[in-house]
Amino acid sequence: MRLPRGRMRIAIVTETWPPEINGVALTVQSLAQGLAAHGHSVEVVRPRQDDETSASVTGLEHLPMPGAALPRYPGLRFGLPAHRQLHRHWMRQRPDVLYIATEGPLGLTALGAARRLGIPASTGFHTRFDDYARFYGFGFLTPVVYAYLRRFHNRADATIVPTAELAAFLEANRFRNVRLLRRAVDTKRFHPGRRDDALRAEWGLRGNDIAVIYVGRIAPEKNLDLAVRAFRAIKARHPGARFVLVGDGPARKPLAAAHADFVFAGTRRGDELARHYASGDLFLFPSLSETFGNVTLEALASGVPVVAYDYGAAREHMKTTDVGACIAEDDADGFVAAAIALADAAPRRARLREAARAAVEALDPASVAASFSELLAGLAARRAA
Repeated sequence: MRLPRGRMRIAIVTETWPPEINGVALTVQSLAQGLAAHGHSVEVVRPRQDDETSASVTGLEHLPMPGAALPRYPGLRFGLPAHRQLHRHWMRQRPDVLYIATEGPLGLTALGAARRLGIPASTGFHTRFDDYARFYGFGFLTPVVYAYLRRFHNRADATIVPTAELAAFLEANRFRNVRLLRRAVDTKRFHPGRRDDALRAEWGLRGNDIAVIYVGRIAPEKNLDLAVRAFRAIKARHPGARFVLVGDGPARKPLAAAHADFVFAGTRRGDELARHYASGDLFLFPSLSETFGNVTLEALASGVPVVAYDYGAAREHMKTTDVGACIAEDDADGFVAAAIALADAAPRRARLREAARAAVEALDPASVAASFSELLAGLAARRAA
């Protein structure tokens, strides 16, 4: 089928996809839906999931491929090599351009098939797998993983990153053709108006008690020991405070066993997730292993002041506005002190709720999808020329 002028057939290859809950899966889904809304034909190549009904989002073509469970990351999968299948499939139904979001076996073979067929391909640098290795007992492999990532991305026509900081870092480390595409946040879903006093009461809060929130994987690479330390310092001054952790992961059980007073809300999606964000008073994000950190934008859109390290989303969207605290990356004491200062200053937190929301209101998903569409069209046009 021939597409109307200006419309493209785009294949997106990813080894994580909803209903899996993580920043990469949700970002890639948002980009795919945005491209489809612009009239492009979008095919999603991904590992087959147990719940294909939830995974097969309408408005997109889906090509489920064989996959396997990701070791030490329950609930996540990776795609198996599929060079022959993809080569044959794209020979029959050739895309104009590819976006490969993950660097696993499926992504690698998709890149190889694209090169053999002469299809322009872009890649997304979403996850610092070189950093993750050291959190799971494989620190000695970090240089090997980093070399693989550079080789992988340098085979593509462009590597797409979410921040100017990451672009500069990769370029300084011999990554070629790095392109910036800023992230968006759904400001209609994540909104201060979703604050829910009944939910706060379920958490054991009364009146002006402080809800300290964390949203994300409960895993070693998230540096949650520092969040716990900051919360305990807050709790010593504000006995009614509660620490609410939204998400799941391998560190949940030991953390729950060590801290019986913490509230573990489990995995939340959609409006339920938005309600949990907006019902918090202070968002702690101590991770140093992100390429971006979507949760920072979601917290700000929900009107919740953030304490985070000065990189990724925090550097891009908090550095020049008073919406919380950006802490130097080697300053754990500063992180704790900033959390205490915000917990102590109820009037300031109230002011910051409006400022936090205003800081991200312009990050419209439709405009990001339009920029992504233009970037991919440019790659296709250059290859055609």
